[in-house]
Amino acid sequence: MTPLLDLDAIRREVRALEFERGTPADVAEWREADAESRANLAIEGMTLSGDDEALFDMLRDEAVPPPLATQIILKLLGHPDADPALAITPLEQAC
Repeated sequence: MTPLLDLDAIRREVRALEFERGTPADVAEWREADAESRANLAIEGMTLSGDDEALFDMLRDEAVPPPLATQIILKLLGHPDADPALAITPLEQAC
């Protein structure tokens, strides 16, 4: 993600969403899967930026389920597959 992320603003928007948060056990499982994914990316020479890592960590801290986390990221990036009803401000509009 090219622009610097305002994690506090994104966190506020995530907290305002109505969704079923994961349990502590779910979050631990998601963190383990994230660590595996990050290791695989590093092996492929595609390490995440510090902002990207902080964003994923924040989504886990907020117990956001992976499918919703994907939708949040798509919305942040202004991707055409993003849910237009999701109350997350795309990065291009936040700058």
